[in-house]
Amino acid sequence: MTVHVGSDRVDAAEKALSNAARECQRIKLKPIGIGHSDDFIKTLFVQFAPNRKLRQVREIIRNPAQDVAHYELKPHLSLLYKNIPAAVRSELAHSIKLSFSEVTFDALKAVLCVSPTQNHADVEAWQVIATRALSA
Repeated sequence: MTVHVGSDRVDAAEKALSNAARECQRIKLKPIGIGHSDDFIKTLFVQFAPNRKLRQVREIIRNPAQDVAHYELKPHLSLLYKNIPAAVRSELAHSIKLSFSEVTFDALKAVLCVSPTQNHADVEAWQVIATRALSA
């Protein structure tokens, strides 16, 4: 799930994740449905209701990076990256029935991404530059 989109500075990412991991606990989010879009990295996804803990993590990550990016937090977990027709996406989205009422996120990762990500090769080029576990 994407929490923040900002600069590509490794030192800022490591500091931001360390601060968030030190101050925050695991995040439990409630899914609110399956969505789809024509955006390659949001072809098919689980949409989550934001909560206080998630907003707290986002602010902790955003502040040390001194980042003023205007990324709008719409928590989701991508299920599929693919260019497919809207009718197929819609059919897939409607065919999925969620069998869980909550998802726990227990780690943070900073990922250096090709932007915009438009195909499989772009996804393959992504690099994890920092990882931190959230406390229980």
